[in-house]
Amino acid sequence: MKKILFVIMMIIGSFQSGFAQSELPRNERMQWWRDARFGMFIHWGVYAVPAGIYNDHKINKAAEWIMNRGKIPVPEYQAFAKQFNPVNYDADAWVSMAKDAGMKYIVITAKHHDGFALFKTKVSQWNAVDATPYGKDLLLPLAAACKKYGIKLGFYYSQAQDWYNPGGAVARKATSEGWPNPDSSMIDAYTAEHAGHWDPAQTTASMADYMDGVAVPQVKEILTNYGDVAVLWWDTPTNMTDEFAEKLTALLKLQPNIITNDRLKRPNFPGDFKTPEQKIPNLSDLDGKDWETCMTMNGTWGYKRDDNKWKTPSTLIRNLIDIASKGGNYLLNVGPTAEGEFPEQSVEALKAMGAWMKINGEAIYGTKASPLHVLPWGRCTMKEHGDVTTLYLSVFDWPADKKLMVAGVNNECVSATLVANRETLKISSTDEGMTIDVPAAAPDPIASVIKIEVKGKINKK
Repeated sequence: MKKILFVIMMIIGSFQSGFAQSELPRNERMQWWRDARFGMFIHWGVYAVPAGIYNDHKINKAAEWIMNRGKIPVPEYQAFAKQFNPVNYDADAWVSMAKDAGMKYIVITAKHHDGFALFKTKVSQWNAVDATPYGKDLLLPLAAACKKYGIKLGFYYSQAQDWYNPGGAVARKATSEGWPNPDSSMIDAYTAEHAGHWDPAQTTASMADYMDGVAVPQVKEILTNYGDVAVLWWDTPTNMTDEFAEKLTALLKLQPNIITNDRLKRPNFPGDFKTPEQKIPNLSDLDGKDWETCMTMNGTWGYKRDDNKWKTPSTLIRNLIDIASKGGNYLLNVGPTAEGEFPEQSVEALKAMGAWMKINGEAIYGTKASPLHVLPWGRCTMKEHGDVTTLYLSVFDWPADKKLMVAGVNNECVSATLVANRETLKISSTDEGMTIDVPAAAPDPIASVIKIEVKGKINKK
């Protein structure tokens, strides 16, 4: 009997150890993210129903802020959930599109500032399962599809601002901008007195109550119920305290290898990477820390039916190249409709980016920032392998004289090829750098990539 019990205990111990996880050193946790360079942001929620319009009035700011900017009372906003029925939602198709576009990870709004959870939560009825006719957890199929296609999954979570659940914070700039009633003086007076809130229902609990009753248990749920979570993308630190932040960071042990951004609570909780929004930093603004530009394809994060300010595929591709050349990541947003579909303009842009990445992805994935000074004709990314350095030159402006000058590179050249067709190119060295003889026509009108391998490391002069 003792031998049998011993064997059983050994089996149980082995089984448990298979689930035990230990936190990797930060550089190891960050490596996949640094190699990825390109990810998809998804802003999706009840705000896709009004899609930027409330009481026949166009509301300013991005679509996901309509409850705030329109000062929509909680019961009225709650009614929109009855029309949120994403019967065309196909998580497999979404993740497949991301993969085909060359994206390596997805971050979706598990809960945005309107407090609506895309997942089944025990702490609030304000979620996709309990408040909508669809009645299903929207994160479960996405997690399964990400696992199927080898895409890393991340969750955005609004830990402080919550305009629905009592006690949640509201940004101080929450004025009556966009309010459809011409006489909004009462709204202005109320929001001024109640820290930006516009509905008495929002003030029936303290933020401490909200943190313990909603934020902490919901973060525990999303870190427990969906398998491996690669990124937790906090937003925003309105009214956060160190005490609140510590309660949330304590939950990260549930996913020991997770990485987080810098929006939990500044400055004491910097996270693993910085998050410039809707802009690409200048070289002078970079401080050597990991960073990720998040950006919309048009002018809004959530779906807004009247927003047609779509960026061209050329702009999006060159943005990706520019960001990679500075050592950053590009988190590009899609705002699905209330029916669960990507806007057609987003689909076409993703296809165009995927076509470029299929040929030129090696100039993006696993690269480091350019070791060269600013190039007048394009951008440069780099890889280092022992005593060989590979430079990827993404040429935006193809030289009419068929001579591409690369200043500051005096290393001995091992090889030079055009990535599109593997054509070998001739290089000659000068005191200023190297000159590459290129064909008369650019292989790609957006960005043509030339791959150069040189001996040694590049010393920036």
